[in-house]
Amino acid sequence: MIEDLGNTLLEVVSGAADRDVEIETVIIHDVLDDAMPMRGALVLGVGLSDPEEIAELLRALGSQQASALVLRAPVRAEPSVTAASEETGIPVLALTRGASWAQLTAMLRSLIAEGDVGDQGAQTLGGMPSGDLFALANAIATLLNAPVTIEDRNSRVVAFSGRQDEADPARIETVLGRQVPERFARQLEERGVFQELYRSEDPIDVGPVENTEGLPSYPRVALAVRAGDEILGSIWAAVQEPLSFDRVQALKDSAGLVALHMLRLRAGADVERRLRADLLATILEGGPGASDATARLRLNDHSCVVLALSASDQLGADASADARSIAERHRIADAFAVHLGAVYLRSAVALIGNVVYAVVGIRPGHSDADIRAARVAADFLGRLGATSEIRVGVGTVADDSTGIPSSRANADRALRVLRQSPQREPVALFSAVQMEALLVELGDLVRARGERPTGPVALLIEQDRERGTRLVETLRAWLDAFGDVSVAAARVYTHPNTFRYRLRRLSEISGLDLSDPDARFSAMVQLRLLAADASAGAQR
Repeated sequence: MIEDLGNTLLEVVSGAADRDVEIETVIIHDVLDDAMPMRGALVLGVGLSDPEEIAELLRALGSQQASALVLRAPVRAEPSVTAASEETGIPVLALTRGASWAQLTAMLRSLIAEGDVGDQGAQTLGGMPSGDLFALANAIATLLNAPVTIEDRNSRVVAFSGRQDEADPARIETVLGRQVPERFARQLEERGVFQELYRSEDPIDVGPVENTEGLPSYPRVALAVRAGDEILGSIWAAVQEPLSFDRVQALKDSAGLVALHMLRLRAGADVERRLRADLLATILEGGPGASDATARLRLNDHSCVVLALSASDQLGADASADARSIAERHRIADAFAVHLGAVYLRSAVALIGNVVYAVVGIRPGHSDADIRAARVAADFLGRLGATSEIRVGVGTVADDSTGIPSSRANADRALRVLRQSPQREPVALFSAVQMEALLVELGDLVRARGERPTGPVALLIEQDRERGTRLVETLRAWLDAFGDVSVAAARVYTHPNTFRYRLRRLSEISGLDLSDPDARFSAMVQLRLLAADASAGAQR
C-alpha cells in the first residue's frame, strides 16, 4: 500500500510497516460504534489527536487484530503512542495535511479490491500485474527520472508514481485531489495543449502553468495514450530539464503498455461483474462448487444473510426501453454493492435475472443479523429515493455456506409477498411474513388444481351474481374487522343497521354459522385464496 501511494499521502510514524499482514478492509473509527469488526482492517482515526485516546485505541485494535491506524498529520510521536504501537504491533501512519479522507478511502478500497475475485493467479502485461497502473507509473517514472501521473480523458488521475514531492505544488495538488485543478486545466485548454496532445503521435512539451500564489511551477512532458484511433488518456511527467532522446523513446514505448492496462481495466469491470454474478449464483444454488465460490467471494467462515432486491417487473415494450431497464438494474446493483460494502466487512452483490441478490457476511453469534440487514436495506432505499418502485426481501440467517440456498429461498418468498402487497413497507423480513408467504404458495397450488369455492361461500357468490347483492363483500369486511360491525360498515360505506341486516341475510342464504370459529376460518381461507376472481365477476 505504501509503495503504491508513496510518501506523498502517507508516512510511517511508528511501528513496523513491512509486516506480512493482509489489509482486508478500510474502516473509519467511530467512538460511538464499537460493533464494527476490526480484524484485518486499516482503521482511519478521523479527528483523533489526544495521545492517550490514540494509545487506548491502539490497544483495542491490537486485541481485534487490525492491520494499521491512520491519523491526520502532524502526528506527535508521544511515548505513550510509540509504546502502544510497539506493544500491539499496530503501525501508526500519518495522512498528509490537505489530503481528503474520502479520496484516501476510495484509493485504499480500490487497491484492496484488486484480485478480490477472478483468477487465483496474477496475470501480467509487459511484466507488470495486469491492470496495476500504479506499478506501471512507478516503472515509467524510473525510466524518465521524473514523477509521473496517468490521467483519463477528463484529466482525472487514475494512477501516479512515487517521488511526487519532487514535483511542484500544482502536481501535489493534482495527486491529492485525484483531478487536475480546474484553474490549471482551464489554462491548458486556453493554450490549446489538449488539442495538440491528442493530435500528436509524439510527446509534447508543456510550459509551466501560472499561479497567483507565486509558487514554483515546472514544465511537463505529455503523451496521449491510444488504442487504435481511440484516445484513452495521457501520461504526464513533471520534468526540470528536457528529456533525452532515449527517454522520449522510452515514454513512447510505455504508452502502448499503458493502453493495454487501461483496456484491461475497462474490460475487467464487465468481466468481474459477470464473474461475481456467476460465483454468487453458484453459492445461492448450492452444490459441489458452492464451497469454492464462497471462498473466492471471501464469505467463508462467516454467517450470511441473503437479500433479494427487485425493481418493477415490467420491462419496456420495445428494445430501447428494455435496454434502459437492464441498465437501471445494473446501476441499482452497483449502488447497492457500494452501500453494503460501507457497512459490512464482507458482501457480494450481483444482478441475476431481474433480481439483485446480495449476500452479506456477519460475525457468528448475531441472531438479529437479518433485522440489521433489513435496516441497512431500508436506509439504502431511502437514500436512493425509490421506495415506491423497489422492494427488498430479507432471508433467514445462514450459519455457514450450506444454509445460503435456504436463506435465498426465504428472501425470494419475502420478496414475492411484497410484490403482491404494494401497500406494505418496501423491506420485509421473511420471519415477519412467513404466514403470508405460505398463503401465497397455497394460492399457487389452488390455481394449479383449478379449485373453486364450495359450501356457504359458493352460495354467496352465486347470490351476488344472480341478484346483484354485495354479500361476499359484507362477509369479507366483517371477518377483516374481527366482527366489529361499526368498523366493517365504515369500510364498505354502509350504515351499521344495513350492515347487520346483510349479515343476517347472508347467514340465512348460505347457512354460515358466524359464531362457529371453524366456519369463520374456512370462509376466510376461501375468500383469500379462492373467491377473489369469482367475487370480482359477481360485482361486474
